[in-house]
Amino acid sequence: MTELVFVGTSDAFGAGGRRQSAILLRAASGTALLDCGATTNTGLGQLGIERSEIDAIVVSHFHADHFGGIPLLLLAARHEDGRTRPLVIAGPPGIEQRVRQLAVAMGHPIDDRAVPFPVIYQELETGRTTTVGPVSVESFETYHDPMSCPHGLIVEMENRRIVYSGDTGWFDDLPRPVAGCDVFICECTLHKPTFEYHLDLETLEARRDEFDCGRMLLTHLGAQMSDRRGEVAIETADDGLTVGL
Repeated sequence: MTELVFVGTSDAFGAGGRRQSAILLRAASGTALLDCGATTNTGLGQLGIERSEIDAIVVSHFHADHFGGIPLLLLAARHEDGRTRPLVIAGPPGIEQRVRQLAVAMGHPIDDRAVPFPVIYQELETGRTTTVGPVSVESFETYHDPMSCPHGLIVEMENRRIVYSGDTGWFDDLPRPVAGCDVFICECTLHKPTFEYHLDLETLEARRDEFDCGRMLLTHLGAQMSDRRGEVAIETADDGLTVGL
C-alpha cells in the first residue's frame, strides 16, 4: 500500500513544539522524502523510520526548514547507518551547490571521504516530468520568497498523484496543478491573510471549491494554526500522521 507519513508539520519556528517540514511517501517500489527540514533526523528517529529506507529526497525550496536537515542526514547515513547504496537528492536549479554550501556552513563539508556512497543530484525543471528514484516529479513555480527558488511538487508513485504546495502565498493558478490529484498537501501557516508569501485558512476556506482533489491536508501550521489543529473545516496534518492512499 502507498502511504504518506507526516514527519514534520510546523512552520520554520516549530509552532506547537512540532517538527519542520518533511513528508515521507512510501510504497513497495521505494520511499521518497518530500522536504527535509532541520529537525528531520529527530522526527525519523521518533517515528521509528530508518534513514536507510529513503531512496530519494525531493526539495521544494531553499529555506532551512525545508532542506536544512540534508547535511546531517548524509553524515548520519555514513556514521550510524553504514549506507552504501545511492541516494538521490532533487530540487530547484542549484540544488547540489546549495546543499554543499549549507554543509560547509554547518561544519560538515560533503566530499568523497565524508559521504562514501553515491549521492546523485537532479535539478527539477518546471513543466517537465523527471524520474527521481521511485517517484516521478514535476515542479511548478509558487509565490514565495524568490531568493529561495520556491516550487510546488506534483509527485506520482504507483498510480497515485500527490501535489505538495511547498511554501506559497495565494496565486490564481494554484488550483491548476492540483486538479485531479489524490491528495493535495497544502501549506497553511496563518489563520488570516497577514503575510503575502504564506497561505492562510481564511483564504483556503473561501476558495476550497476551486481545488479538484480527492483529499486536502493542511501542513506548515504556524502559531495561529497550531491551536486550531483538528478544529477547522479543512483537514489538518500533525507530526506522525499516516495516510493510506
